[in-house]
Amino acid sequence: MADTTTSSPSSPRSYGWVRRIDRVWIAVAVIVALLAVFDVQQVDDVLWFATGALGGTLPFILFAVFAIAYLKATGAENLLAKAFEGNPTRMIIMAAFLGGLSPFCSCEVIPFIAALLAVGAPLAAVMAFWLASPLMDPAMFAITTGAIDLEFALAKTVAAVALGMFGGFGTLMLARTPVFADPLRAKPAVGGCCGVKAPFSAKPVWTFWSVPERIQIFRATALDNGVFLLKWLTLAYVIEGLMVYYMPADFIANVLGGGGLGTIMLGALVGMPAYLNGYAAAPLIGDLLDQGMAAGAAMSFMIAGGVSSIPAALAVWALVKPRVFAAYLGFALVGSVLAGVAWQIVA
Repeated sequence: MADTTTSSPSSPRSYGWVRRIDRVWIAVAVIVALLAVFDVQQVDDVLWFATGALGGTLPFILFAVFAIAYLKATGAENLLAKAFEGNPTRMIIMAAFLGGLSPFCSCEVIPFIAALLAVGAPLAAVMAFWLASPLMDPAMFAITTGAIDLEFALAKTVAAVALGMFGGFGTLMLARTPVFADPLRAKPAVGGCCGVKAPFSAKPVWTFWSVPERIQIFRATALDNGVFLLKWLTLAYVIEGLMVYYMPADFIANVLGGGGLGTIMLGALVGMPAYLNGYAAAPLIGDLLDQGMAAGAAMSFMIAGGVSSIPAALAVWALVKPRVFAAYLGFALVGSVLAGVAWQIVA
């Protein structure tokens, strides 16, 4: 008798290709399919909108991909360890600045911070880096500039550094309180999912193209980030297309318009649980701003959501006890509201 187990329609192997498709692309396909079912006339409009928006953002995507691949290939991120040496005040300031400009992915934050904590880096400086790191990097700056504008990207960069300092100095002041007593879950071990045993030990190689291994890093990083940005921005622009055609501008203006403190706080409170991804959030916030969202609410949404997003929060949760994690979220919430108020005044 012939063996039919491999050809059975119900066999798990028959659907293996489905599991290999990225969930973001599946989400895009589901949205388009549902739109075709309920309002087929708008499918072309939404897809043309998303395609045009992607085309307009393409120069920023290419710059972001090249910049982050170059930083990875040269090993420039190893310079970040210098922020955790010397006077505590200097450490916090440097950690906030470098955290807000670093090209770290969520995979690398955990081993990098674990290695620093293992050799005694102070929690205050680590907190400054933790808070600033997920909010801005070269790729995020380029995408935010293209999707919103240069002024907002610069303001978000300043807010990222300021939030890092706020959390770092706050942790330093409260270091002797029960909240930060014995903060770590366990003694951190050096290493991690990226295979980096001591991520701050090597010196940067600026002319990386003379080293075959670093050329491979450049290619792999460029490909990974190119696909990453393309899928998330495609999802963002498809959703933005739906918002353009179905979300009344006066609704946004009424709920998130105005410059009051309540609106800014609402932006932060909504941003913390609702944030998808920093790259996807930028075009969505750009559209909401066009429809009447208050500038301060947009900033508080971006700051609070970036810090509380799953990749960023996981890096903290994995290494510290719940009370320190709660302090991390508390700094993020208060800092995002302050950033929103400041940007509302400036904008």
